[in-house]
Amino acid sequence: MAKAARVRAEVKPKLLRWARERAGLQFDDLARRFPRLARWESGETRPTRKQLERFAKATYATVDHLLLTKPPVERVPIPDFRAAGNARIGQPSPNLLDTLSLCQQRQAWYRDFARAQGDKRLAFVGSVNLTSDIAATAAAMQSALGLDLEERRTIPAWDKTLRRLSNGADALGILVMVNGVVGNNSYRRLDPQEFCGFALSDARAPLVFINGADAKAAQMFTLAHALAHVWLGRSALSDATPVTAPEHDVERWCSAVAAEVLVPLDALRAEYRRGEELRNALTRLARRFKVSTPIILRRIHDLGGLAHNELRQAYERELERLRPKRKSSGGDFYRTQGVRLGQRFARALVLSTLEGDTEHGHAFRLLGFSKLATLRELGHRLGVL
Repeated sequence: MAKAARVRAEVKPKLLRWARERAGLQFDDLARRFPRLARWESGETRPTRKQLERFAKATYATVDHLLLTKPPVERVPIPDFRAAGNARIGQPSPNLLDTLSLCQQRQAWYRDFARAQGDKRLAFVGSVNLTSDIAATAAAMQSALGLDLEERRTIPAWDKTLRRLSNGADALGILVMVNGVVGNNSYRRLDPQEFCGFALSDARAPLVFINGADAKAAQMFTLAHALAHVWLGRSALSDATPVTAPEHDVERWCSAVAAEVLVPLDALRAEYRRGEELRNALTRLARRFKVSTPIILRRIHDLGGLAHNELRQAYERELERLRPKRKSSGGDFYRTQGVRLGQRFARALVLSTLEGDTEHGHAFRLLGFSKLATLRELGHRLGVL
């Protein structure tokens, strides 16, 4: 008896090509996993339903996406203030879209949690506007975040200032998440050329996400910039760095506030020595203000000590100098989770789940792992058990 022909999925070749290109995958790499890929993309034959499901998973798409008649037009779900030259503005990567979606789900959960706890709306969210004085706004943020300029003298190194800034935001009620991959998937690395971070403004659950694949020296500015968005009450996706000149007025304002939060211009003016060799100035001023040297470069430029082309060149040199020479081994899993999830969010979700207020399945989807033992150990490490 003749063997029945396998049913082929009604998928158009252009959708397969779209999914591959959207995921940024090379044809040859994907063809090693799907030997019939060339025939599928040419329309000579079609994949079976099971093959299509595997293909969708490999390209971070959905089967429903692939069964459309034409490729969907995807847009990020929040205001996109990235620079016009960013190659991914018209076609955001699935890694970015999935990260945004996951953070929105986490924010929605925490918003409901905070409301159930009787938490009040956070007064600082949306407390300023684009006409607000930059120096006054930065001073108010410094005070609220516990980033007093004189207290910084006691901080041993600039990376500890970054941690203090993150902890100060967490204490205020802001969800701070830093991750260089999608969830816990180390194969899906985020691209700092696509975005540096984003802010999801909300009166009860403001969330800021920092692209952890970016240089740590650059993350300080991204965090301060995202926090300025929270004070402004404006959600946004950003690729702003200390050396970019944003085109959008919201981005320009947030970048100016971020720089002032980290290094007040009047304080720098009192410490800056014109004519001092740049390397010496960077070392001395970074030690004084306990920030990374790329931030100091930006502020020297703001004082007129560097032309913009000089700033860009020096900035790239500093990032290269500060880039770790060896790859990290990955570190402690639970400490990493505290950074990726944010202390405030992780503590709340673990406690709510173990107390029975949140279903385990929903919690595991938000956390990115699926073992109860891991959940309990995370609770111990976070001090909620």
